[in-house]
Amino acid sequence: MSMRIAVNHTTDYELDHASSFIIQQVRLTPRSCSVQDVTAWNVTLEGGSIEAVFADQHGNETMLFSLAGAGTHIRLRCEGVVETIERAGVFGPHRGFAPIWLYQRSTALTKQGERVLNLVAGLKDEVNDLDRLHVLNEAVAEAIRYEVGRTDVGTSAEEALKAGCGVCQDHAHAFVACARNMGFPARYVSGYLALDNGEQHEASHAWAEAHVEALGWVGFDPANRQCPDERYIRLAVGLDYAEAAPMRGLVIGGGASAPIVTVQIQQ
Repeated sequence: MSMRIAVNHTTDYELDHASSFIIQQVRLTPRSCSVQDVTAWNVTLEGGSIEAVFADQHGNETMLFSLAGAGTHIRLRCEGVVETIERAGVFGPHRGFAPIWLYQRSTALTKQGERVLNLVAGLKDEVNDLDRLHVLNEAVAEAIRYEVGRTDVGTSAEEALKAGCGVCQDHAHAFVACARNMGFPARYVSGYLALDNGEQHEASHAWAEAHVEALGWVGFDPANRQCPDERYIRLAVGLDYAEAAPMRGLVIGGGASAPIVTVQIQQ
């Protein structure tokens, strides 16, 4: 099964006053791969200049843009069409610059603390690796209730498990931390999810992947208690949110309000 999905993603930055310098790192360009074919994609930038475009250590298409001088508004628009393919969550063999063992490395956001260890210890035994990960997917969904506004981009897996609530990035961090503790290379994935009702999104989506022998990378989305299907578009992967974030950076010499993000996804 496949799906043709149109995406229109706009991010507006409003600076409080003229900034001396602003730089942002953007990972908002999907690549064609085993689960998707990017038939059209265009990125436009108003109020800034593109400094570099490159593939990072995980193979993500990455852009750096900056604003220097008296500007106070930046608009970044990404739009295009992606044809997705249903593969029951299986992305396939590992590729790219980073070695597979790198994805067993913990980060500040995926630290394996007491809450992670307790969750893994409480999982029921399964003979099959894939079944073990499906059980983990459900356990993370149970442990972290979906609730907006209780966590932020700096919330770790441990903190989200302690709070018992969070959003998709918290589910992904918790899954990644637990999977690594169980011996699986695991990574964070950012992207989009086309909702069945076609409603407008306020942000992009996030899920996790674990590497399983004979299958390669397999996706799991605890926030929706499923594996990614043809409604998902991949943007970037990393050890955690910080390495796969759609957009992050800094402002020097001028305040900036939180960016206004609008994502429209249509079949």
